Amino acid sequence: MGRRILEVDTCMELVVKSSARGRRSSTARTARNPEATKTQILDAAEEEFARYGLAGARTEPIAANTGVTKAMIHYYFGTKEELYQAVLKRQAALFHNAVEQIDVSDLSPEAALKKFLRLAVDYENTQPYHGKVLLHEAMTNEGKYFKLTGWEVPIGLGAAVLQRGVDEGCFRPLDPWLTMVHIMGVMSFYFNAANNLKQLEPLSDCQSPEAIENYADSAIAFVLAGVLKHSGPSHSMALE
Repeated sequence: MGRRILEVDTCMELVVKSSARGRRSSTARTARNPEATKTQILDAAEEEFARYGLAGARTEPIAANTGVTKAMIHYYFGTKEELYQAVLKRQAALFHNAVEQIDVSDLSPEAALKKFLRLAVDYENTQPYHGKVLLHEAMTNEGKYFKLTGWEVPIGLGAAVLQRGVDEGCFRPLDPWLTMVHIMGVMSFYFNAANNLKQLEPLSDCQSPEAIENYADSAIAFVLAGVLKHSGPSHSMALE
């Protein structure tokens, strides 16, 4: 009899503990912060889309990496395509916010361009999936949703700085928008191709803070050398 009572007590204790865990789990689910949850989902989705693009990405890994159900992802964002669009819009907002923090109106064209280029490098360095998502958008989605990124704003800002430099005579004659295309390549390729570049012995440590700082200085000097107006017959002949 005593043994049975002990077994019953033990079972009851397990039931109570299980019930307490269930209440704690239920409380945690109830207390989940919707905005924080959406941010976590977008973070995981951005990584998934950077790896596989819109067509190849799946919501299962996104749910697993954020500890939510697929149903919750659909509740917040709708379809996978709508989630992808939300990722692109968030990327645009982040970059626009960064661009809005810099004031180049009182700077010389050269100083303004340097500041803009430094911002571009810092952004690429801190947003490792941004460029990769856009590469997939171009290659596999044919740019269908590229306008959602709002890249006209930062490209337009850079083009305006370049045009001001041409008008003031410190930059050589150039097409501001085409030059911005060149600049975008210089600023982003290093980061988008980092996994390939680190296989090369001279660049094996290409993602260290020191390497990135060296790259930033080199890239900015490279761009300025291409846009600054130089005097001298030998340089003019070389350009022709």
